[in-house]
Parts: sequence; C-alpha cells; structure tokens
Amino acid sequence: MFISSAFAQTAPAAAGGDMQSTLMSMLPLVLMFVVLYFVMIRPQMKKQKEHRAMLDALAKGDEVVTAGGVLGKVAKLGDSYVGLEVASGVEVQIQRSAVVQVLPKGSIK
Repeated sequence: MFISSAFAQTAPAAAGGDMQSTLMSMLPLVLMFVVLYFVMIRPQMKKQKEHRAMLDALAKGDEVVTAGGVLGKVAKLGDSYVGLEVASGVEVQIQRSAVVQVLPKGSIK
C-alpha cells in the first residue's frame, strides 16, 4: 500500500563514439585557448620583444626612467648593468632590465 513496486531498469545502449560529437565537445576548449592566445599571450610576447629591443638600443647619453621611478642619464653601459648619472657627480649602478623607458633628449634638466 505505501511501498511502490520496483521495476528493473534496462541497460543503456553502448556509445558508438560518434566522431562529430567528440569534436563538438572539444570545440569550446579549443575556442577558449585561441581567445586566450590572442587576448593575453600574444600581446605580452610583443611587449617583451619591444622592451628587449629598447634595452639593446641603449646608448651612452640616453635619458631613462627606471622601474623605481629614478630619472637619469646613461653614463656607462655593461652587459647586464648600466651606470646611471642621477645628479652631477652622482652615479648609480642598476640592472639593465630595470630601465623601463627612454625619454626624449633634454627631458631631464
């Protein structure tokens, strides 16, 4: 009266592995990777390439800004370090990668 009858369930049909459904299920994952590449990865690689080119083009006498915000004129160049003149007779040695921007000539007075 209070207990309903239990019926056995039939076994589900074996999946045939339809190739089209497999590709359609992977499509969102592939689409997400393509969007991620064009939105995040590619612009970052372009920015790194431009920064590397700027560092390679550094020359003595260039006026630069460091990552810490220090303004100065390049006095000495080395492979990994730059001598930066921040005031008359005051020279600071910084890592070459700390240079973030090259200023136009005459910016620092």
